[in-house]
Amino acid sequence: MVALGTSLPELAASVVAVRRGQRDLAIGNVVGNCLLNLGLVLGVPAILVDGGLPVPAAAVALDIPGMPAAVVALLPIAFTGFAVARWEGGLFLVLYFAYTGYVLLAATEHDALEGFSSVMVSFVLPLVVMTLVAVSAHELGRRRERRERRGPGGPAGAP
Repeated sequence: MVALGTSLPELAASVVAVRRGQRDLAIGNVVGNCLLNLGLVLGVPAILVDGGLPVPAAAVALDIPGMPAAVVALLPIAFTGFAVARWEGGLFLVLYFAYTGYVLLAATEHDALEGFSSVMVSFVLPLVVMTLVAVSAHELGRRRERRERRGPGGPAGAP
């Protein structure tokens, strides 16, 4: 709830920045907010508590592997001219809701957790991986084509 409360104003500011054409401000705002939440909001309590903060088993099982996985999932954006297409944004939004659903089901120990988990692991995760691989391969192929059309003596900034 704290992260949601601190992130909503940042989300609103980022949406306003994008609508005004200031995309750099939006990206910097989101990245800065994430770094602040990870560094300050987690670091200060860890310093103040004797013995540090215990890390719950659920965080070790899902959140810690999930963060690098999200970073890897964002890598294809580097191939698409460092732009997030609408469908990519929609995909990440759906994945966020799936993650939130999993966390809620796990926290309440709901009966649907086992079925939800199996659907996510056996269907959604492979579908996302295949999509990311296909998009990455497509974009790398397009880059190779542009490079070949430009030729060895072409200008460095040519499309």
